[in-house]
Amino acid sequence: MTFEDIVDKDFSGCISIVKNRRDIFLKSYGYADLPNKIPNKVDTKFATASAGKAFVAVGILQLIEAGNLSFDDNIGSLLDFDLKYIDKNITVKQLLCHTSGIPDYFDESIMSEYDELWKDYPNYKIRKSSDLIPLFINKPMMYTPGERFQYNNTGFVVLGLIIEKITGQLFDEYLKEKVFEPCGMSDTGYYELDRLPENCANSYIYDKNSEEYYTNIYSIDVKGTGAGGAFTTVLDINKFWLNLLSGKLISKEMLEQMLSVQSSSNTQYYGYGLWLNKVEDDTYIPYFQGCDPGVSFISSYDTAHDISITAVSNFGCNVWKLRRDIIELL
Repeated sequence: MTFEDIVDKDFSGCISIVKNRRDIFLKSYGYADLPNKIPNKVDTKFATASAGKAFVAVGILQLIEAGNLSFDDNIGSLLDFDLKYIDKNITVKQLLCHTSGIPDYFDESIMSEYDELWKDYPNYKIRKSSDLIPLFINKPMMYTPGERFQYNNTGFVVLGLIIEKITGQLFDEYLKEKVFEPCGMSDTGYYELDRLPENCANSYIYDKNSEEYYTNIYSIDVKGTGAGGAFTTVLDINKFWLNLLSGKLISKEMLEQMLSVQSSSNTQYYGYGLWLNKVEDDTYIPYFQGCDPGVSFISSYDTAHDISITAVSNFGCNVWKLRRDIIELL
């Protein structure tokens, strides 16, 4: 069996497998523009949903290493807007680890569809991280800070706001300058859906009633925030891993912390902005992922065997099963 054999015939997106720094499989499938039959390419820019949390985490860790921030700083001293019912003692570390208890504007434990958010609040209003504040600012805390791990989107929106407060730049401008450009990730950025640059894939959702596809332009934030929404290519993701793991973005000491278990729940393990797949005692494979209507993404790097696997789909295909099948074949 070959890699080609395990890819579903209706898969749309791109797959990259790199071993020992060499491409062993790199191929695109399906269409970036379905009605006009414009095909996806290996350098097509895809939306990646929550995958952007990894980039935000790196940005925060850089600021900590520069002495502009600390893990123990609390949001009450960092932010300049009224936090209302939100605990002002929530720390940067708790935000990074999803242990803050901050009210989540999209609580994945009770909400299944991201587009539910926009029934009463137009998605076109979301053009910067601060535009999401009305969606969580009047909600109560979910639990006492530090009590437990619970994946939280608001936490990373707030981390994006912290980057903006400290640097005086929009968080995506900071990430472009300090993360993307140093890595040579020239095809990565946060773009507005109504003014996408060239070579971006549209993302599609299937309507079972009409049996046709429609784009997700009314289903997600019009522009990404600290919680996610970056566009990137599989080629740029490979550059990100190489530069991150080589110590170019953060020190080897900070990288070790990022790749260590900082919080967990049952069989879920999390570092700083990265999930950790436990393969044996004290051995984990870091990965980051994202899922939105019409969007699915996963990328992992097995440091022990020097294997990187990235799969992204603009039809919301099951990239998680695809990655498992690739690992089994490898």
